Amino acid sequence: MDAPHFDVAQRQQWMAVLAHSQPQELAALWAEQKLNPEYQVIRQPETGLVQIQARMGATGQRFFAGDTTLTRAVVQLANGTYGYSYSLGRNKTHAELCAVIDALMQEKVRFRTLQETLIAPLVANREQRLSARRTQINSSRVDFFTLVRGDNA
Repeated sequence: MDAPHFDVAQRQQWMAVLAHSQPQELAALWAEQKLNPEYQVIRQPETGLVQIQARMGATGQRFFAGDTTLTRAVVQLANGTYGYSYSLGRNKTHAELCAVIDALMQEKVRFRTLQETLIAPLVANREQRLSARRTQINSSRVDFFTLVRGDNA
């Protein structure tokens, strides 16, 4: 078997991009590709709860922060390649599409095209959303300061 054309870090990156993508954005980009791969659903998209853990200051002891919904799916392309997805929320169609794209990204012949036409635009769209959110948050930021009077010293 040939060595894969990607490494674990690259796959983690594209799977994170797919998981953070907006369902309508991903569906629109997917429709533009006009791909209709033959695949079998191995694990139907299913929704469940996962526990969220956090750390104070990102370094302290872990604590339970709450629950969130997660949808996962597994598909297998006709050539035997498996695709997986885990995404927050309850959108089963989105989870299945992410799994299909994960499987297609593992194919050498489609990797470069999907990287440029799907993954790169999704990264740019997410960065734009995050930047807009940072700007919104920073506009309402309040900096507190203390004045020291000379007679209190």
